[in-house]
Amino acid sequence: MDLDWNKLFIGDLDFSFALEIIIRTLMMFSMVLLILRLSGKKGVRQLSLFEVAIIIALGSAAGDPMFSKDAAIVPSIIVFGSIILLYRAITYFAMKSEKFENIIEGEPIYVIEDGKFVLGVHKDHTFAKDEFFSEMRQESIEHLGQVKTAILETTGNISFYYYQDDEVNFGLPILPKPYKKKLYQLTEENIYACTYCGNTEKLQAGYHSCSRCDQKEWVIAINNVRLT
Repeated sequence: MDLDWNKLFIGDLDFSFALEIIIRTLMMFSMVLLILRLSGKKGVRQLSLFEVAIIIALGSAAGDPMFSKDAAIVPSIIVFGSIILLYRAITYFAMKSEKFENIIEGEPIYVIEDGKFVLGVHKDHTFAKDEFFSEMRQESIEHLGQVKTAILETTGNISFYYYQDDEVNFGLPILPKPYKKKLYQLTEENIYACTYCGNTEKLQAGYHSCSRCDQKEWVIAINNVRLT
């Protein structure tokens, strides 16, 4: 079967409409950009799930008028106005009610406390340990024992609070190479870290279950201070 390249790339496009597509695109893009600027946000990492939903709705309203002859610009502007009014109303009620704000925006989640993972986080399938380790490495964190508390904010940012150098404990390594050397049968006495919860224990050779989470996967713990 011969491929119709003209139909694939051009279809029924009327080239006299091409200039109008450019004008429509510039207008709708400018409207989306203006509304995002008015929201006061400086970057994507500052957006909550609710605000991401608003952006998706704006993109949907802006998309069709950019290239469709049957989609006028004014109805899309009305949609924009409705979305902004909804956004303002919800943010107003969120300011008045902490419970309502938590429903809309979500709540910060404690990921690490006292150098160990908070166990409940691992039961939430939206938590990606590898991605979290990547975030830690970008903050020059080598192991969990350097971190007193880590909080996953509603914007997706992570807030870290560190131990002083003289307070650093043995912790679970988060660099790729040490973490990949997982052990089920320990061959020597040493201080080990549970790969599931980050709990550290001094263990003899043999098979052991974590006293905190009952998992049986270990790596050798380290206690290096954090380099800044």
